Amino acid sequence: MGILNVTPDSFSDGGRFLSPERAIEHGLQMVEQGADIIDIGGESSRPGSNPVTAEEEVERILPVIKGLRKQTNCFLSVDTTKAYVAQQALDEGVDIINDISAGRFDPEILPLAKKYRATVILMHMKGQPKTMQINPVYENLLEEIGQFFSERISGAQKLGFDSSQLIIDPGIGFGKTFNHNLLLLNYLDYFQRFSAPLLVGVSRKSFIGEIVEQPPEKRLAGTIGACLAAIVRGAHILRVHDVQPIKEAIQVAEKIFNTHFSSPKENKHEKESYVH
Repeated sequence: MGILNVTPDSFSDGGRFLSPERAIEHGLQMVEQGADIIDIGGESSRPGSNPVTAEEEVERILPVIKGLRKQTNCFLSVDTTKAYVAQQALDEGVDIINDISAGRFDPEILPLAKKYRATVILMHMKGQPKTMQINPVYENLLEEIGQFFSERISGAQKLGFDSSQLIIDPGIGFGKTFNHNLLLLNYLDYFQRFSAPLLVGVSRKSFIGEIVEQPPEKRLAGTIGACLAAIVRGAHILRVHDVQPIKEAIQVAEKIFNTHFSSPKENKHEKESYVH
């Protein structure tokens, strides 16, 4: 999933793609690089960010969605918590609603998605973007997020959703401390019990910056490391800024993990060939 922020204030690429022409060009470039989904957002959800009106959000994203839909069959996702914005996007051919509130901020968004037969990404977030990083506390991180998903999935199923229409996202960096993020990435397989694809968004995030001591634009290597760890631990979808290098890294890792050789103990000559 390639990230396309049509915002002036996103933490990493805010302002780069405010022009619809530049945003469309970048979206198509990510498709060429191997993105299966382009996630288009018109409101920043970085820690401390302020909300924007639905009208402003639509004004930012709709020209981009229209332009991309005319030029690619790639899955398009709209990153919004507002039913009004989601409907405008769905009317232009968007396939997925990526809701960081998991349907809690606007109760109309899930029924709307069901009406349009759209897939929904349910993300866990503690609090709201403005305040979520102010001392987030959990008694048991995995259990609390697991309970959250149980409740949100159950609510969606009561509306008629089946598991093929739901994706879950533990919300790395959304109301989590540095250690919370590392714990989540280590135990992603905990969420496989929900039989829903697991999306993980680690791209250029602050916990990576704390480890490698680099600003967002210089966190590619760290992001690749986090993405590889996420895949090993059970992630199915990666939400990233840098599609091509991360896709190539995953391709190499998967080739290594999925290529089977006879045991060196069973074939002495083969063992020697590995050494030489």
